Amino acid sequence: MTTAELIYRKAKGLTELEAKEVLDFVEFLKGKAKQQRIAELKIGGEQRRDKKVDMKELDQFGSVYDGDFDRDACYDRTELC
Repeated sequence: MTTAELIYRKAKGLTELEAKEVLDFVEFLKGKAKQQRIAELKIGGEQRRDKKVDMKELDQFGSVYDGDFDRDACYDRTELC
């Protein structure tokens, strides 16, 4: 007898409310397993490589700070009015 069959046999004797609780727990376990697979993918580097690619795409918009920052001058720009 498989584990699934054993679970089914035991669940047959439960009330409807208890059976719904068991079903809820099964769905929780399936969701937990899915989250673990997603975490393993992140750890495996799949998403890290994607982020590096994204950062390379953003480099073209970057700038280099090379002086004193004057906050008042920043807000006095005509483009903001």
